Amino acid sequence: MYHQFTWQGVLAASARAAWQLDDVMPEDAGLDFTRPFMPEALARVADTPGISEGDGRLLNQIRGHEYLSMFGLIEEMILPFVLDHARPMLEGDDERVRALLGFASEEAKHIHLFKRFHAAFVRGFPVTCGMIGPAEAIAAEILRHDPLSVALAVLHIEWMTQAHYLDSVRDDAGIDPLFKSLLRHHWMEEAQHARIDTLMVELLAEGRDEAAIDRAIDEYLEIGMFLDGGCKGQTALNLAAFEAAAGRVLADADREGFITAQHQALRWTYLGSGMTHPQFRATLGAISPAARDRIDAVAPAFC
Repeated sequence: MYHQFTWQGVLAASARAAWQLDDVMPEDAGLDFTRPFMPEALARVADTPGISEGDGRLLNQIRGHEYLSMFGLIEEMILPFVLDHARPMLEGDDERVRALLGFASEEAKHIHLFKRFHAAFVRGFPVTCGMIGPAEAIAAEILRHDPLSVALAVLHIEWMTQAHYLDSVRDDAGIDPLFKSLLRHHWMEEAQHARIDTLMVELLAEGRDEAAIDRAIDEYLEIGMFLDGGCKGQTALNLAAFEAAAGRVLADADREGFITAQHQALRWTYLGSGMTHPQFRATLGAISPAARDRIDAVAPAFC
């Protein structure tokens, strides 16, 4: 076994990790706009053309707004997916039902958390930062795929979240403490979601032959390309917000370099870091070594 996750274990861990929204993000909470929000490993501001040392923090904060807003969009897709998955199992294993419903409840709480963050960001940032959407259209496009493909995309996202906090956020003393706290509390509950989704993927893959698994991987990659298109669109919105906040328009060469560098930064944040996560790869390998090899071949383009 490459893991020892159980529904009972997830329930116990979720109870220990639970937190209250008002304790983490009161409605009147304020962000510290004198500090960056994102670790440089994710924001990749330093290597972005046209960004001077003096206005790098603006782009970093725009990336921070994008990061939590993007999670809000993604979790508005995950919530109905988990509820739809739980519905056929209401007569089954009680611990599994409770774990799935707890998963859904926590995702709803995270969506609420991110909306409070957005309100605090709007109160303190000088310009409006655009976001791709609407959320309903993004969710509909992803959810039209094979449930196994969607579950793999969700698993990718859950493990990606773990890597971001543990590898980049946790030990970064320079970022805004409130933003860091939001990411820590999100990580605490997403740790259990990653385990739940591992069990969901195994259930959805059970009984499928290699051809059926291969088709599911095709659709997982379709979801990835859809998200990559979203990353490209979001990069253009981030550029517009940066130019408005900085009060200057980048030269054409710098604008092109900005789009290239920041699109790749978003690709790493939302795609590459999930595709290459050891636990995600382990799940792929457990259901099909060929599936793992396919994703391993594609992943470097998003890193």
